[in-house]
Amino acid sequence: MSVQIRLFPLILASVTCVAASASMFAAPQDQGSPPQKKVEVKADGTVEVPAQSVPLSSFLSPEAMSYVTTHLKQMQDPEIVKQDNGVPRFMKPYLERDHALFAVERKDEHIGGVHAYVYEPSTGVSAKNRARVLINLHGGGFTGCWPGCAELESIPIAALMKIKVVSVDYREGPEYKFPAASEDVAHVYAELLKTYKPKNIGIYGCSAGGMLTAMSLAWFQKHALPSPGADGIFCASAGGFGGDASYIAFPMGEARMPPGKALGPSRLGYFSTANPKDPLVSPIESHAVLAKFPATLLITGTRDFAMSGAIHTDIELTKAGVDSELHVWEGLFHGFFYNADIPESKDAFNIMINFFDRHLGTD
Repeated sequence: MSVQIRLFPLILASVTCVAASASMFAAPQDQGSPPQKKVEVKADGTVEVPAQSVPLSSFLSPEAMSYVTTHLKQMQDPEIVKQDNGVPRFMKPYLERDHALFAVERKDEHIGGVHAYVYEPSTGVSAKNRARVLINLHGGGFTGCWPGCAELESIPIAALMKIKVVSVDYREGPEYKFPAASEDVAHVYAELLKTYKPKNIGIYGCSAGGMLTAMSLAWFQKHALPSPGADGIFCASAGGFGGDASYIAFPMGEARMPPGKALGPSRLGYFSTANPKDPLVSPIESHAVLAKFPATLLITGTRDFAMSGAIHTDIELTKAGVDSELHVWEGLFHGFFYNADIPESKDAFNIMINFFDRHLGTD
């Protein structure tokens, strides 16, 4: 089921009511204060907005308000976003909390010739999930965050759902180029198909991992691999970033100015030799490819620079007849659920778990 948000115009009884409404919403002007700057609209529709202060969303939990404030300040410190052995420094406390909150066992394995971490709950996989497995594709812009992002995306789900999660250490840039990551995911998937039925396998990821999830589904089709039972495209889309969120979300979600151009796949070094219109790179470019996607869960936030792409993906999947489900968290940023302590992250985990539980087979 696709969750869409539509704004319906108010039908007013008379022109008098319209004028009254306009006066109600006009910004008050103090006597003697300088006139308020106007929003300017260019001939091509570009809107120039004067400087303004944007507070935190009033809908956030108190925990999330503190979290967003801390995140915004951290993102302005170039040292704290650096990675130490594949773990961004600002993520270290979140990893420590995950290890304290969730009892899981991690095995270092090679599956189909590809390095992977396999997570299982310390108490064992539940009876319902013994015939099921999830594949995680970690975030990191196709340039790192292994194992940091992999751990944050896999540990809570493995523990809370009581299921095996295989996180793939796929090849990344700048050393490797497209389609290296897609090939690695396909090798792991093909190996798991020897043990699990396609309908019992789910695949998901955040950010670059969400993009790679969509790309992998297209790659499976191209190479005659059966579709998995369900997928999750989190903090991402089936075709790069862009749209309104590129301008709105960067300053409010990452405390920095938006890039000069939309963040399509071609802006990432891993794709430097790829055609951004290739459905294997941007599945959203092909209605036929999207139509073969399994049930898809999309998760984003209103301050996530991937929000517009996620909404667009949901629309296109729905048009293609796919069971697409979109959840947007008010006031939260890119990859917000990496902090497992806030109520909104707990809600997100529950939605992920319930989605895969509904759509994956059990026999």
